[in-house]
Amino acid sequence: MSSKCIEPEKLYSRDPKLTKQDVEIIKEWLKKQPHLPELHETQILLSLHSCYYQIEATKTAIDNYFTVRNLCPEIFTALKPDVLKITSSVVFTGVLPKRTPDGCGILMFKLLDTKTDSFNCANIINLINMVSVLYLHLNGADTGVVALFDMKGFSLGHLTRLNMNPIKHALCLVQEGTPVRIKGIHVMNASPLIDKIMALIKPFLKTEIYNLLQFHTPNSDTLYKSVPKECLPEEYGGAQPSSQTMNEQNMKNILDNYDLLEWHEGQKVDEKKRMGKSKLANDVFGVEGTFKKLEID
Repeated sequence: MSSKCIEPEKLYSRDPKLTKQDVEIIKEWLKKQPHLPELHETQILLSLHSCYYQIEATKTAIDNYFTVRNLCPEIFTALKPDVLKITSSVVFTGVLPKRTPDGCGILMFKLLDTKTDSFNCANIINLINMVSVLYLHLNGADTGVVALFDMKGFSLGHLTRLNMNPIKHALCLVQEGTPVRIKGIHVMNASPLIDKIMALIKPFLKTEIYNLLQFHTPNSDTLYKSVPKECLPEEYGGAQPSSQTMNEQNMKNILDNYDLLEWHEGQKVDEKKRMGKSKLANDVFGVEGTFKKLEID
């Protein structure tokens, strides 16, 4: 429910560049967008922050965010508790307790169960979305977000189970509407498979996002230049709890705040009321089905 969102006043006090005047401009604009849902003030502030306080960019991001979510229910509808339990036993995805020295939150992803038949691409993307939604609505925006993807245990079998439709849609949401400033994307324990993965997803990456990618081979310490070792879970030699411990805490947090996810899920776009057409929706969904089948050389 919206009452669980972090209080707007806390966001104003954190960031003096966020102003009530800008929020009122967005609210007045929203009144003229009958297709968009009613937004909590916190959501407007998150988008303003992610767009560096640019009004027109914020309007576009808000429209894109809810449009893409509306068109992709398979990955933006909260997993039911039984499916959530299964999915969280396969992967750990969560925001680490300690931020980077420059104040960025660290979103980490790693396999816990490396069996390929346990890997459900759409459900895993959905879980990442649930974690992100809760973090933003409950805690507000950090300076930015750094993403860590640990490839340890990822095999050719996992690669063949990647479904490009949900991946494409998730990348679209992240790049076009999600209210975060992405500051870095790090692939840990990068293996030769990364070349095949990048061949699949590079067509859907904006240049500025692609340029944020850094790859770190097993046993290297190059990651620490961007993310200090102390920020990592204990199994990486860091000072934070283990991934397994954080995963259990993460699961509890999701279940405790499931009503917030359901409220957010109810914020639907009504395309029948849209004035004009969504260029983004046409660009992203105009060739639906093109990427459903993968062939791995």
